[in-house]
Order: sequence, then C-alpha cells, then structure tokens
Amino acid sequence: MNRLPAIVRAVEIDGSIALVDAQVGAHSYASLMVGASSEAAEWKVGEPVELVFAETEVALATQLGGTLSMRNRFPATVRTIESGRILTRVAMEFDGHLLHALVTTRAARELDLQVGDAVTGLVKANEMTVTNPSAQ
Repeated sequence: MNRLPAIVRAVEIDGSIALVDAQVGAHSYASLMVGASSEAAEWKVGEPVELVFAETEVALATQLGGTLSMRNRFPATVRTIESGRILTRVAMEFDGHLLHALVTTRAARELDLQVGDAVTGLVKANEMTVTNPSAQ
C-alpha cells in the first residue's frame, strides 16, 4: 500500500458520498469515498490525514499530455524496476516519498521504463482512501 501524509483542504458531502481534497506539498489530490461521509464530516480543513492507495491502482505515463479526468497525478522519478514474467513493480520517488506501481510487464516494456526516468503516476479518485493517522 502506498501512503502519503497530507493536509485536508476541503470536504464535500452528498448523502453517503464524500469528496475530500487534500494536499501533499504543492500538489492537490482528491478522494471520492462512498459510505464514509460520517467519518469525512469530522475532518477539518488543515487537519493532517493520510492518503492510501494500492500499488495495483497506479497507472504510469511518460510524456503525459492533453486533458484527463484523473486529477490525482504524481510527477515522479523511477528509482527501481523489478520485472517478472507478467508483472513489473516500479518504485518511484515523489516529493521525497517512495511510491510503488504494479503494472503488467508488457506495459512496462512499451513505456521503455529505465531507472532515472520521469514518469507520472495516476490514481482515480475512487481508488484513493483518506484516513486519519491519529485514529489508528
């Protein structure tokens, strides 16, 4: 699991759905949480939280251009690549944090990933969870 310390910037609730905006350094991220509105309603702007997302939910891009609906983008540098027959695990450094992506080896080959490459990690808002680290 990838974990990033963040700060709550906004919480919007509609029924059982919460849209939480959080900030990591100069970067903004969104989490769409279904069934967690009561928990999210307690979070205050400026409160520290943790963004949590699985390495299997991270897509990778090189030379990303154009407009995408995925707002959660992590500009990073590839640090290690562990290729297996079917899956490849890519470790990347983002804003001083180590994140991991698990992609198919075919996709990694098509991207021609090398250690030191600039990549963008992408995570859909509904795949990102927000937790309160002090409540754990």
